[in-house]
Amino acid sequence: MSTSGLAAATGAQPRRERLPSSPVLPPAVVGMALLLFTEVMFFCGLISAYLVLRWRMTTWPPLGQPRLPAMVTMVNTIVLLASGQFAWDAYDGRRRATQAVRLDATRIAAALGLVFLCIQGYEWSRLIAHGITMQSGMFGSIFYTIVGAHALHVAGGLVLLAVCAFGRVATTTFRAARMYWIFVVALWPVIWALVYLW
Repeated sequence: MSTSGLAAATGAQPRRERLPSSPVLPPAVVGMALLLFTEVMFFCGLISAYLVLRWRMTTWPPLGQPRLPAMVTMVNTIVLLASGQFAWDAYDGRRRATQAVRLDATRIAAALGLVFLCIQGYEWSRLIAHGITMQSGMFGSIFYTIVGAHALHVAGGLVLLAVCAFGRVATTTFRAARMYWIFVVALWPVIWALVYLW
């Protein structure tokens, strides 16, 4: 007698085999979330050090140091925010974007991120010409440490976007890269407001 026939004769329910379920969150997304958690802690430490130093100074920037170019950096901030919007649109599960749309949006996001870095590099060259360097004092040291750390993260994010834009990667890789880039973009207005405006 078969298993189903035996189950019917005894009144027992037939045993159903469970299919292996896919993980709720892909490993790439979980790994990126853990990485971003450590990055948040890292930048919280840098910003805390800046705030402590800022509160101890009676005048900021110190005497003899020019003010930072807030307006130019505001335009650059808009450029980076636009890049973040394109990165968000590159993978939106609700819209189910096609591969071509996803690649185009990712390439535009990467191009705007590169523009952001180029403008920032030009700005740094002008600041150095005005005497603001790592060796010029605490003001220059903390400025280049915070802004430079963010610039390195932007450069790393551009590598991720380039891999997604010009290589064959899985959808989960797109999601992980977008998570990283959105973090980099969202972090910058906080740094800009603290360092350039306050």
